[in-house]
Amino acid sequence: MAALGENARPDHFPDTLSARVGPMALPGYIVDLARLEWRLHQTQSLALDLPSRINHAMVNPTLTILESPWKHLAELIRMNADGVTPIEEPSHVIIWKHPQTGALHYEEAKPIDLLALKLIVEQIDPKAVAPLGNGNATSGDLQHAIDQAVTQGMLLSPGSRIHRTAFRENRVDPCFEPFLTTDVFTLQWHITQHCDLHCKHCYDRSDRAAMSEAEAMKVLADLFDFCRHMHVRGQVTFTGGNPLLYPHIECIYRAATQYGFGIAILGNPGPIDDIRRLKKIAQPLYFQVSLEGLASHNDVIRGKGHFERTIRFLEQLRGLGIFTMVMLTLTQDNLDQILPLAADLKNRVDAFNFNRLSAVGEGATLAMVDREKFATFLQEYLSAAEGNPIMGLKDNLFNIIRHESGHPPIGGCTGHGCGAAFNFLALLPDGEIHACRKFPSPLGNILDTSLIDIYHRQAAERYRAGSLACGQCRLNPVCRGCMAVSHSLGLDIFNDKDPFCFFSCQVTPA
Repeated sequence: MAALGENARPDHFPDTLSARVGPMALPGYIVDLARLEWRLHQTQSLALDLPSRINHAMVNPTLTILESPWKHLAELIRMNADGVTPIEEPSHVIIWKHPQTGALHYEEAKPIDLLALKLIVEQIDPKAVAPLGNGNATSGDLQHAIDQAVTQGMLLSPGSRIHRTAFRENRVDPCFEPFLTTDVFTLQWHITQHCDLHCKHCYDRSDRAAMSEAEAMKVLADLFDFCRHMHVRGQVTFTGGNPLLYPHIECIYRAATQYGFGIAILGNPGPIDDIRRLKKIAQPLYFQVSLEGLASHNDVIRGKGHFERTIRFLEQLRGLGIFTMVMLTLTQDNLDQILPLAADLKNRVDAFNFNRLSAVGEGATLAMVDREKFATFLQEYLSAAEGNPIMGLKDNLFNIIRHESGHPPIGGCTGHGCGAAFNFLALLPDGEIHACRKFPSPLGNILDTSLIDIYHRQAAERYRAGSLACGQCRLNPVCRGCMAVSHSLGLDIFNDKDPFCFFSCQVTPA
């Protein structure tokens, strides 16, 4: 302004510059560049005056949208003109200060960004804008755009509503705090009872009718509403029986993808072409199969030839670039085979875990591992895991050894210790919802009651709270034992602790 001999405020500079573009042979975009820089300066000067309480998603109060006839102006500023050439084409630039860091952000808006902002401003349900099968953007695309905008700070959100209270929460060690809240909710969907195996430890061979395609579609819509209400991302784990035997699996798999859910599969080895078709729809997070020990013992439990079929199937899955997991049910009879099996699988799979036997259903005929040997086994397993990266620490009681040796806690069974009715629910083929699939824990039926209502029932709250015997334990946020094991041994799951627990100092000092 001084060079031009003008006596005006800086905010007049773009208009002053506009009158001189032609005579001074300046680029056509220079005026809009000046307007953008002035808007950036204004936003940077704003105070971060955020609401003290956020009850629903809202636009960051510092956010502004600048319309321009030129594209790439934001990139031009960011790259300091290094190889960037503006194009004369209408665009919008979104400018805001990050609510946590206060840093200035700006970027050229994509159409889906503008749509996500519109949905929040006008409080429009993403399902109403992008009904499944119509338009270019699915409900999941729109929800993902909203989630991304929250992550970037363009939108403010109340955060996850899935939170539980630990004993004397105000005295909880900071290392346990992350385990009290989750931003992912998993629905383990036993979509069919049909199975091509008859394993000796199967906990449910009952004849439950599977849902129709229309009913299954309503379940996905209900889960989408639940996740939006609770401000979490949804994951669907398809299992059974064998989920690949459900007649509408491809259709439901595709719909789950369109809702934006992460998808995992717990199944049996089968035709690899079936997996190729699902992968073409969307890459699964992982595919988990089960082995019960080395070949001879495994085939006694799961049927002749099962071990070799499973190994071949795992090789095929890895050939498709799918993350592979192997799960084992721990019993007295296969205790000495866990470490040899893990060593054998080291270069064949991506992850290996075990669950203790839930002695319900046909599993009641098998012997649970000796309690006196269990703590020693866990220590041996941890030592072996130091040299074998596929070995996961899924049993919550691993945290006892880690705590006593000064190591930070791990998430255990569901990433949050026992996640029964917390970050996880099991859905049976006929719509029955359980807190955990490994033992009878019915909470209601999703075909006649919404998932939100089932989740907030008093019965679900009892499972979330866990056993009173664990209430004062300092490891409570990352453990709570295994209620399925307690149930198997005839204990009161709401009052008695996991009988395998060997923690010598449970009570948090007053």
